[in-house]
Amino acid sequence: MSSLLVRGGRSLSGEVEISGAKNAVLPILAGTVLSAGENTIHSVPKLRDVEVMKEVLRTLGAEVKESEDALTISSNLVDSCEIPEYLMKKMRATVFLMGPLLGRFNKVSISQPGGCSIGPRPIDLHLKGLRALGVEFTQKEDCLEGKTDKLVGADIHLDFPSVGATENIMMAAVKAEGKSVIRNAAKEPEIIDLQNFLNGMGAQVRGAGTDIIKIKGVEKLNSIDYTVIPDRIETGTFMVAAAITNGEILLNNVIPEHVDSVIAKLLETGVEVEYNQDQIKVIGTPEIESIDIKTLPYPGFPTDMQPQFMALLSIAQGNSVITESIFENRFKHADELRRMGADIRVESRSAIIQGIDKLSAATVEASDLRAGAALVLAGLVAEGETEVKNIYHIDRGYENLEEKITNLGGQITRLAD
Repeated sequence: MSSLLVRGGRSLSGEVEISGAKNAVLPILAGTVLSAGENTIHSVPKLRDVEVMKEVLRTLGAEVKESEDALTISSNLVDSCEIPEYLMKKMRATVFLMGPLLGRFNKVSISQPGGCSIGPRPIDLHLKGLRALGVEFTQKEDCLEGKTDKLVGADIHLDFPSVGATENIMMAAVKAEGKSVIRNAAKEPEIIDLQNFLNGMGAQVRGAGTDIIKIKGVEKLNSIDYTVIPDRIETGTFMVAAAITNGEILLNNVIPEHVDSVIAKLLETGVEVEYNQDQIKVIGTPEIESIDIKTLPYPGFPTDMQPQFMALLSIAQGNSVITESIFENRFKHADELRRMGADIRVESRSAIIQGIDKLSAATVEASDLRAGAALVLAGLVAEGETEVKNIYHIDRGYENLEEKITNLGGQITRLAD
């Protein structure tokens, strides 16, 4: 398995182009199954998770063609509603196909999805919402089968504003008979992107971005040519890269309002942030101020930026506290940062970080996607050469990470096993 060798001590400067959003493109690619036609999706990042989704679509019978940063999916030949177990275990996002397959064929068969090891992530809210639309689920050994004679609109209240459950229910409800309402819905920008995609196909969805989404079912959806929004977590990661290396980076192809909470916290650390409609410039400071962070559902501070900020705060002035309220097992990167000299103490769902002057190079291992990004960031500022192992996690969510860092003046090399 490959690893990344990161040499620290260089400030990053220059411009970087942000790729399409991983967390938007995966449900949108799944949603192409709803239309028995040809759909072209633009700004598709070259990621391991996208490769898995392409494989799943082909397994179901779809034809997938690639051109530059676009994928054209012909789903008229889809003839299977069963997602193979080996693909489900590769990536949690395969669960997004439940809603589209039920919407088009009234049946689906899946096993337990895989993904990052960041704590329990059950699909009970997905199932609750789909059951409300009339789906009956049956457990058969390691397989979960869902069937219905027809989907019928319903009023659904989510116990937690789950992004995945909101998206799955939306994609099923667009083909349900009558009207559906999702209450306590997730508000993430990716939800709005999915609504725009579905409405472009002829669906009638409104309210995305608020906690109430209303859907009027339609009989048929059409083909679409659609461009995915930029990735707000990649945006935040490169913003922290400028801050942690005391550099100056101009980020292109961004939506600043999607990272409002990240901008606010960076400003608290003393970093300078400037932005316009589609660009953000981050100018570092020699002394990072300590801050406190609590992760919350959007528009609060994103859990997917918590590890990167832990790396940054490990070299801040004074004590910082990060409280993780979304996932209960998302501090594994703290142990790896401690290998690099960081002073971090974890107590239940909080991490207390005493900033130090310098991190030291070490051999560390990425436990999940964003933890891997945090370790790369720490390596960029550590003394010596840091080897980050288990980087298939990083490849799941960052397109051309080494190339982008190298173009900014960093030193990072991929090593074969």
